Amino acid sequence: MYIDKEDDRVGDGAEAASRITFRLDPASGVPTYLQLVHQVEQALRLGYLAQGDQLPRVKDVVGSLAINPNTVLKAYRELEHRGIAAGRPGQGTFVQAAPSVVPLAELTGLRKSLLGWLRTADSAGLDADGMTALFAAALRDFHERRAATGAPRGTQWEPPGEAGRTA
Repeated sequence: MYIDKEDDRVGDGAEAASRITFRLDPASGVPTYLQLVHQVEQALRLGYLAQGDQLPRVKDVVGSLAINPNTVLKAYRELEHRGIAAGRPGQGTFVQAAPSVVPLAELTGLRKSLLGWLRTADSAGLDADGMTALFAAALRDFHERRAATGAPRGTQWEPPGEAGRTA
């Protein structure tokens, strides 16, 4: 994802286009600055952003979303506090975290499986809130069971009592 700006230049004349475009959901109830923070975190997890990538300039975010510059600055400060980004005076804010990224082929397969699950849930009559609630409950159960078995993240394991069970 790139933001097209005619005037995106840093001091050395190089292009400074960002690899992320922010979107806001005013109905979510989540503060605007946290929506920006969450979108950067998600972009890192999904491999859309990498260490060294520049985040959109404050004035570009303000112009595209029509929000207060202090809101963007608050989001970027929060990202700095979390160790995800760092500001460079006169240049902008850059990703400094190097997240563990699942390979694209794996993400594509997972997304396809998840879309199949969503279609099944929709056919069963669940609305978006119902799907979110069911997914959140299953994710919570998954983490609790994995923690109880001591299995490290990224390993194959079956919760006790579920061996041989199919979805």
